[in-house]
Amino acid sequence: MENVESRQNGSIYKKNPLLDPEEFRRQGYMVIDFLTEYYRNVEKYPVRSQVEAGYLRQRLPKSAPNNPEPMDSILRDVQEDIVPGLTHWQSPNYFAYFPSSASIAGILGETLAAGFDVVGFNWMSSPAATELETIVIDWLGQMLSLPKSFMFSGNGGGVLLGTTCEAILTTIVAARDRVLDRIGRENLDKLVVYGSDQTHCSFHKSAKIAGILPENIRKIKAPKSSAFALSPDSLRLAMEADVQAGLVPLFLCATVGTTSTTAVDPIGLLCGVAKEYDVWVHIDAAYAGNACICPEFRHFIDGVEGADSFSFNAHKWFFTTLDCCCLWVKDPDALVKALSTSPEYLRNKATDSRQVVDYKDWQIMLSRRFRSLKLWLVLRSYGVNNLRNFIRNHIDMAALFEGLVAKDERFEMVVPRFFAMVCFRISPTAISKHLYSNCHHHNLKYVQEDFVNSINSELLESINASGRTYMTHAIVDGVFLIRFAVGASLTEHRHVINAWKIVQEHANGILGRRLCTCSTPCEREVSVPLGVSLKLPLNVITPYANITWS
Repeated sequence: MENVESRQNGSIYKKNPLLDPEEFRRQGYMVIDFLTEYYRNVEKYPVRSQVEAGYLRQRLPKSAPNNPEPMDSILRDVQEDIVPGLTHWQSPNYFAYFPSSASIAGILGETLAAGFDVVGFNWMSSPAATELETIVIDWLGQMLSLPKSFMFSGNGGGVLLGTTCEAILTTIVAARDRVLDRIGRENLDKLVVYGSDQTHCSFHKSAKIAGILPENIRKIKAPKSSAFALSPDSLRLAMEADVQAGLVPLFLCATVGTTSTTAVDPIGLLCGVAKEYDVWVHIDAAYAGNACICPEFRHFIDGVEGADSFSFNAHKWFFTTLDCCCLWVKDPDALVKALSTSPEYLRNKATDSRQVVDYKDWQIMLSRRFRSLKLWLVLRSYGVNNLRNFIRNHIDMAALFEGLVAKDERFEMVVPRFFAMVCFRISPTAISKHLYSNCHHHNLKYVQEDFVNSINSELLESINASGRTYMTHAIVDGVFLIRFAVGASLTEHRHVINAWKIVQEHANGILGRRLCTCSTPCEREVSVPLGVSLKLPLNVITPYANITWS
């Protein structure tokens, strides 16, 4: 590219302003220095952003600048205007959702990939991008002890996508076309897909995009009695009922580590049922699959040999920056047949030879990023042993938090802990005992679940509003629970201990404001949450029975 005239600070200079090497070095150092200070101070920021909706439009100009602005000025605005609007996912005090764990190798690998800026839709467009991807995906498969049938060496193979949503959509489309090629395209409205009521929402979204009728998307109840795992018997009943109704079972999405509670579906048994009906089985291990590189957690994916596809998100808990979803399939041809595009302008000798992988035919989009580069850097920079130990350390810290919960009789675990997430709440018994300790009706035994949920919801919002730590919630079987997910790269044991102290501090305040102080048999008319006054029989103990709750 020829040099162009550019104007900055009133002067004209002749050089390429877009990729001048020295200018790139100068500004690159400025950005790295900025991020270095950000990570040095990230613990000091409120974890959850404290801004109001629409804050940024009030701060930024109404139109883009006509003339260039210096990087130091831009970075100053990033600090003053952008950083306050960030929820700090890399804060050591971040325990919300699932982690998005970063690392030096992941960030620099992303930087290298962005710097090369290749568009690796087929082998010819950048051979290294394709070939490195096939290598690292096999490395990861070996770390997970996946069956050879999922490896390139065993006629399977893997691909790096953006997110689990893409992995599920891609595999549903492949399963759909495989079946419709056999029974006819006119039978699309007969196809049925299956998951549990704990399956990630991306399953429902992907099925709709793939053309599955909403009424043919099954969300089978996974009860508390099964620790919210999908029952093989319930699946068989659902499939058999659909067959009897003239429908065609198509696809099962089983989960290892559900979003709400990290429940684990019994993969082997579910695959056995699905095989009876010739159903494609996809294993969504977006979060927990990362832990399965540790031999002691590998048993959670036992039975994977019966599945057709398997995925996990390296950007969640593998220290590889967003986005990086790893998908393996036993039958790559099913993806290629459903997703292949071969316009003349993409034809080349390598593709025609059928000796190379063209990843454009393994995904929904045509263009794709050089994701394998950052994953390669992570694997090489830390090694398998260290990566396993990083994950084990997070699980140990979650066990520490679980132990702290158990020591406080006011709290209870809602579900068992399998990985590095603790699901807890203030228990109904503790709420009843505390609120009515001075009450004339302290011997009454029942507290409404809605009120228990409201107490725990208020506790969570109080914790998060403080900015000192951040957690999120789920509701399962009508129970509001607080999710404490350890996984941020900077988190240490002291942050976990401090988070628990914050929980206790806010629980003390919330429960303390709700002591019943009535001196008569609770006959005063009072206000309750949401401003509703209710009268209930005095043989039912409930915070909604004629008592003032301030």
